[in-house]
Amino acid sequence: MPNQVLTIEPQNELKFKVDFSGMFELGYTTYMRLTNPSEHTVLFKIKTTAPKKYCVRPNSGMLEPNSKVDIAITPQPVHVDPNEKHKHKFMVQSVIAPEGKTNIDQVWKEISPDQLMDYKLKCVFETPRGTNLNDAGDTAAQNEVNKKRVAVSAADDVKSLTKTNFPKSENLESDLQKATNEVIHLREEESKLRHENLRLKEELLRLHQSVGGEGRVARRHSYGPEKTEQIALMPWIATAIGMALLGIIIGKFIM
Repeated sequence: MPNQVLTIEPQNELKFKVDFSGMFELGYTTYMRLTNPSEHTVLFKIKTTAPKKYCVRPNSGMLEPNSKVDIAITPQPVHVDPNEKHKHKFMVQSVIAPEGKTNIDQVWKEISPDQLMDYKLKCVFETPRGTNLNDAGDTAAQNEVNKKRVAVSAADDVKSLTKTNFPKSENLESDLQKATNEVIHLREEESKLRHENLRLKEELLRLHQSVGGEGRVARRHSYGPEKTEQIALMPWIATAIGMALLGIIIGKFIM
């Protein structure tokens, strides 16, 4: 197997932030930079052992000679299972593009395994105090406590609203549980909107990069003003959804 032609930063590990419960920090993104110092066009793919727990943009592409690209890796709002925390890894797979080949997907299908260049990075999870979750000696009891802390954190957010002297409900415990679930749902919706915003920004960036190429005119026209308007509206949509759900939560304590 040939040596990796791309320069990869960071070189050995990708760091992610988690809270004390072992849940990925909401909205935190880690970046990986790929640089092509060679005189050849290089195709690349980003792979991971936990594809359902990370959003990678872009996860594949083409690097012209002496060019670079930043890869955004955003964790999903899920827990890091202590039993699999050492198994989270990323791999950069690349190959020098054959002369005259324009169909990238076909190149990946036809390429010989001995032409592929692989580079692996491990994942490191850091808590707010800077401790490394990979090295923590978690016990079974501690694991169970960690799983409950996310629900407690959401409940604390709701309890802070009750300090405004709202009238008490006869079924306070039931209302509190419902409100807690709505806060968790709100966080998930916010994460989805962040990922969609990131995806639209990536499409807009690709559109700008393709302006100079005559062969990419059709692709450029496939993204019209509608996409640009969607990107501009994403923060407002997220704010509107957040305000609507917050109003529902507060309303439960007023009624």
